[in-house]
Amino acid sequence: MKIVVPKETRPGERRVALVPESCKKLIGKGATVAVQSGAGSASFFSDDAFHAVGVGVEADGDAMVASGDLVAKVQAPTTAEISRFREGAMLLASFQPTKTLESVRELAARRITAFSTDCIPRITRAQSMDTLSAMSNIAGYKAVLIAANELAKYFPMLMTAAGTIFAAKVFVIGAGVAGLQAMATAKRLGATVTATDTRKTVAEQVQSLGGRFVGVESAEDAQTASGYAKELSQDFYKKQAELIAQQCAANDVVITTALIGGVKAPKLITAEMVRGMQPGSVIVDLAAEAGGNCELTRPGETVVENGVRIVGPLNLPSEMPKDSSTLFSRNLATFILAFWKDNAFNLDLGDEIIKGAVITHNGEVVHAPAKAALQAGGA
Repeated sequence: MKIVVPKETRPGERRVALVPESCKKLIGKGATVAVQSGAGSASFFSDDAFHAVGVGVEADGDAMVASGDLVAKVQAPTTAEISRFREGAMLLASFQPTKTLESVRELAARRITAFSTDCIPRITRAQSMDTLSAMSNIAGYKAVLIAANELAKYFPMLMTAAGTIFAAKVFVIGAGVAGLQAMATAKRLGATVTATDTRKTVAEQVQSLGGRFVGVESAEDAQTASGYAKELSQDFYKKQAELIAQQCAANDVVITTALIGGVKAPKLITAEMVRGMQPGSVIVDLAAEAGGNCELTRPGETVVENGVRIVGPLNLPSEMPKDSSTLFSRNLATFILAFWKDNAFNLDLGDEIIKGAVITHNGEVVHAPAKAALQAGGA
């Protein structure tokens, strides 16, 4: 079976889907692996590094992709890229199918069996395949570095000959993987940290990192069976808005990470809340790509309102391409090898992981949310 790794073509994407370390493991299990020349350059993996572990380095990316049984990518392929895939081949990438419907439609038309790793179910045996968590971890870390750079204050408390500077106060909205890493990083830099989440079950995790948890008193269950946050009642959101407004006014830095169902960004910080913050405060909105948790966020830009800097970063894992590529690659290799049998990928559609991750198969869109979105668009 031939696994191929083309260059990423999306603007600003510096990661590569498989790094030499993972390629070596796959080759050791009997796979043939080829990468397009220069595919790893932006993440500091040279063609020579791939060649050294037995990977074929091919200059003609189109011909390479056309010969592949399984195409490994980071981002969703464009429709032009998909047209060059061998009909009936497989694709493994992270592409949030409900947001990339044109690609999903084309994948089905080309009879590609496509897997999106961000749809892998959050179960114990799939943790080592979870690219969403691995990349969110990096985003949470990077968000704090951005905040520290934008804030006109120190993060740690400092006792100097000129007097004491008190620690910065950081408020994190959403205690998922990105939020927890943001808390841990802010604590390491010396800040005091407060966090909130609709899921009370995460309070213990927040406290274990040295943070203080604040939440809305409610009997509503805010967590789905798959571990994601879900939408709640209007009464809950009214109380939550009051809590967030208070915390935004009291803190120097606000980092937002909230997504519903992993894809939808609820508007949690209003313009009025921003105007209630101290000038010089910073908001880093990690949900910017999904529209943002702050109504003033502009994806990919930094906005200043009443002296408050609102940063809407995009694709933060790509800002740390070497480590993010390594982690992403390990996730992909683990997924492939978990279903590797007789020198090929065993497409076991009855397996819980495969069933959750498969988006298109046999010319059909089989991922229910993406199928519903396409049908709604057609209607």
